[in-house]
Parts: sequence; C-alpha cells; structure tokens
Amino acid sequence: MSTVTARPRVRLPRLTLVQRLGLLLGSIAFLVPLLIRIPGLEPAGHRMLAIFLLAILFWVTEAIPLYATAVLVILLQVLMLSDQALVGGAGALPPAATYFATLANPVIILFLGGFLIADGAHKFGLDRSLAAVMLRPFAGNARLSLLGLMIITALLSMFVSNTATTATMFAVVIPILAALPAGSARTGVALAIPIAANIGGIGTPVGSPPNAIALGALEAAGQGISFIGWMLLAVPLMVVVLLFSWWFLSRRYIAADTPMSLELSADFDRSPAAMIFYLVAGTTVLLWLTEPLHGISSSTVGFLPVVALLATQVMGAEDIKRLQWPVLWLVAGGIALGAGIGKSGLDVWLLGLVAWETLPLTLMMVLLVGVSVGLSTVISHSAAANLLVPLTLSLAVGLPIDPTAVGVMVALACALGMALPISTPPNAIAYATGEVPTSEMIVSGVVIGGFGALLLALVMPTLWGVLGLL
Repeated sequence: MSTVTARPRVRLPRLTLVQRLGLLLGSIAFLVPLLIRIPGLEPAGHRMLAIFLLAILFWVTEAIPLYATAVLVILLQVLMLSDQALVGGAGALPPAATYFATLANPVIILFLGGFLIADGAHKFGLDRSLAAVMLRPFAGNARLSLLGLMIITALLSMFVSNTATTATMFAVVIPILAALPAGSARTGVALAIPIAANIGGIGTPVGSPPNAIALGALEAAGQGISFIGWMLLAVPLMVVVLLFSWWFLSRRYIAADTPMSLELSADFDRSPAAMIFYLVAGTTVLLWLTEPLHGISSSTVGFLPVVALLATQVMGAEDIKRLQWPVLWLVAGGIALGAGIGKSGLDVWLLGLVAWETLPLTLMMVLLVGVSVGLSTVISHSAAANLLVPLTLSLAVGLPIDPTAVGVMVALACALGMALPISTPPNAIAYATGEVPTSEMIVSGVVIGGFGALLLALVMPTLWGVLGLL
C-alpha cells in the first residue's frame, strides 16, 4: 500500500496588537478623505490623501510587510488615480503605466545591479577576503584595530547592503570578540560594526534604500544626480561621522591597553568564474565612478553586471532568487507614492497647511533632519524615506532651498536613526550577539546620530554651496 505524504500546512503569521491596530486605523484613515469633503483639496487629492494616510499607518505599524504596503500603494494608485480608475470624477488622470513603470524605474535597475554584485561578492568570498587583507595594517593596537574594523565595514557597506556587510563582518570579528575580556571592550567592538555599516551606507547611491528613494524622487523632479555626484555630497559627511564614532566608541569602551588580535587569512577564489566576476564588478564600479567622463548613466551601468554575469553563467537562477526583491519593491512603492503626491496636487495642499516661509532657513533644516532621524529610529529607514522625501521635495519648490540638497539631506538623515535594536537590521544583528545592552545602543545611537544630524543640518549645506556641488 502506498503512503501519501501529507502536504505541510502553510500557517499565517500571528499579528501583534500593534499590527492589528495598524490595520484598523489604516483602514479608517483610508476611508475618511473619501467620505469627507476637505476644503481646498481636489478630488484626486482626496484619493491620494487616502492612500498616503494608509501607507503611513501601515508602514509605521508594519501591519503588513513593508514591501506589501509598497505594492498596495501602486495598485491603489492604478485603481483610483489612473486612466483605469474604477470611479471617475477626478479629472484628467495619468496612464496606469505611470505607476507600473516605477517597478522598472532606472533607480530600481541601478539597485538591481548593485544587489547582484553584492551577492556575487559573498558567493565568491570576496567580501571576507578583502576585509582580511585591509585589516592587516591595523593590527597591534586595540583602538587602531577598532578603527580598521569600522573603516572596512563602512567601505564594504558603500557597495554591499548594510545587513549583508554586518553579517559578514560579524563572521570576521566573532573570534576577536571571544578573545577579548568580557565587558565594555566587547560591547564597543560589537557596536562598532552596525554603526559603521549604517554610516557607510550613505556613501553611494547603492549603499542603502533611502539613497535610491531620494535619487528616484529627484530624477522625477528633474534634479538627477550622478553616482559620483552623490559620493561627493555624502562621503565627506560619512568620513567625519565615522571618525567621530570611532573616537566616541574607543574612548567609552576600549581601554588603551586592551589586547586585540587580528590574525585573519585571505583566501581569494581564483576559479574562472570568480575571475570573470572580479572583472565585471571592477568594471562596473569604475564606470560608476567615472560617469562624468563617459556620460553613461549609473542605471545603465548598473544593468551591465546583470547581463554580463547571467550571460557568462557566472551567476544563475538561484542567485537571482536570492536578490533582495522586497527592497526593490519597497523603493518602487516610494517612487510611486512621490509621483502620486505630485500629480494629484496633494503636495501643494499639505504644504499650504503651514506657513513655512515664516520659519528661519536654519531652523527649517534642523527640523527636516531632526524629524527624519527621529522617525527612522522607530520605523524602517526605507519607510521613513518613502514618507518624507516626496513631501520635503515639494516643500523645497516654493522656498529658497535647493531641492537636491533637501532630498539628499533627508536620505542621509534617515541613515542616522540607529539608537534602538529595531532601528536597523545591523543593530538587530549586533543586539543578537548578547554583547550589546539596549541602554548602550541608545547612548551611542543618540550621541553619534545627534552629532551627524547637527553636522548635516548646519554645516553640510554651506559646504556643498562653497564647493559648488549644488
């Protein structure tokens, strides 16, 4: 008698109280603008406000996964704010393709290439081997070794996702942690990795999703930035905040006489597939950095490794499956949200609620950065950027602020929200080691994030202007 293997049951995840409240409040908030007439807001604006409020509550409470909210936003825009809207009466509406196209926006293509390179670096062990080689000059002194760990983490995080970088670096430093005496030294090293990863992620457009969200919104507003252009704006801030972080962490946690061994071995893969990957990845990064010389857009360059690595079979279907598709969809949802806010006139109405022109420019910068850091501390950086970038870009249009500066500032500020274990996946990884008390993460996150926020709001706009970058 043959036996039939029972098919495993797929169980739905249990919703937390916060998620249930998010579903309820988000649904109510969605209905209110559709049922109540708001003076000064056009019908299309009412519909977009409903979508916007739902997105805020769903993203903040994570009532459904972040990427699910992103694609829900796109679907609702197609059904309510496009030429395929189920109900008319909202005036001339853009084609549905306007919203669907966000899923293949040039910024998405740029990130796709970045993700494939990052996955290949892990597949061939390039990330760990590079880390081992670059850490050798920093051996011998505990504080110098900490600086080396942070520099390597930040450099990797510029081109590899913050989460993957943190996981890779913890694989490198776990033996180092075990050799350190229990106490503050272990806490300092464990904190240094996620902090450096978060800071390093601001350095390039492919470093973190908020960067891509800002790039997409700026491109839609006719304010595109090249790959090297972003680096010129962001890397100075990255370097200063990274050095301050090292100074703070080393002084607080690492005694000058603390022994720290960095005996690491590099094992570069020399197989034909690995050599092809090195060539393609190196060429891609070189083309990104020299965009002003050859004029090929960073998104077009980003598609090069996708084609080259798949065509040569260096990477295949399994590698494609491992890519961070939820992140790409989340970025696409943010781009679609920004497009809808602008096309519906909701941006003009929202900004008209406050007399922004009466606020001093410096105070306005501090508020923008402060809100961005605060929000990204308690919700995902990507969700915070999705909510704030479209609104702040609209704000900049009617005020004496460069829209490019505003978009970049908000994206960079979102990376500085790192005071809690829930703030970023790198923080969660560090917390899971058991070496980082929440209280210490809060202290370090507030001090370092606060320093970076003040620098970003009060110094960077002036520096960008003096250097002629904006």
